Amino acid sequence: MSAKNILMIVGDFGEDYEIMVPFQTLAAVGHRVHAVCPGKAAGESIATAIHDFEGQQTYSEKRGHNFTLNATFADIKAEHYDALVIPGGRAPEYLRLNQEVLDMVRHFFAANKPVAAICHGAQVLAAAGVLKGRTCSAYPACQPEVEGAGGIYANIPIDAVAADGNLITAPAWPAHPAWLGRLMTMIGAPVGAVEHRSAA
Repeated sequence: MSAKNILMIVGDFGEDYEIMVPFQTLAAVGHRVHAVCPGKAAGESIATAIHDFEGQQTYSEKRGHNFTLNATFADIKAEHYDALVIPGGRAPEYLRLNQEVLDMVRHFFAANKPVAAICHGAQVLAAAGVLKGRTCSAYPACQPEVEGAGGIYANIPIDAVAADGNLITAPAWPAHPAWLGRLMTMIGAPVGAVEHRSAA
């Protein structure tokens, strides 16, 4: 299985695990992952947030890491990528206001390429108008947006995944094994395609 080119659209205060884990996991098995953010260039960084479930009525939020972008948003073309990843966190609430982001999302659906969104990533899908008649999981607070966009909200356990054709969605980062596993089943995992260096 050949390595795939994967686009990941991120932004400030996106969820730390939902950015870092997919980026590193997909790269570790040999795929080329480009993490981009509107208005930012390769080498710049975004601030992430850590969301946790600690017994309150909603998740808590703490400052995460600085995540370095490895591609420039203004330079990319969606047609050069085989799959799209949309992490959650707070970034989707403003990324969905960017017309270029929405156009990129629509490209992946029009071309029937794999799209993996998690948690609040469904906000971007809803704004792009690609959920009509599609089953979509998301953080439970996004259920009204999924349904308002004509989607079918998948009320599944927090560590489960929902798949509908090219769309792979999950409620939050506890679903990473199932969510990323389903994405890699769809696109393949060219283990060994990249040489990994260790300290000598």
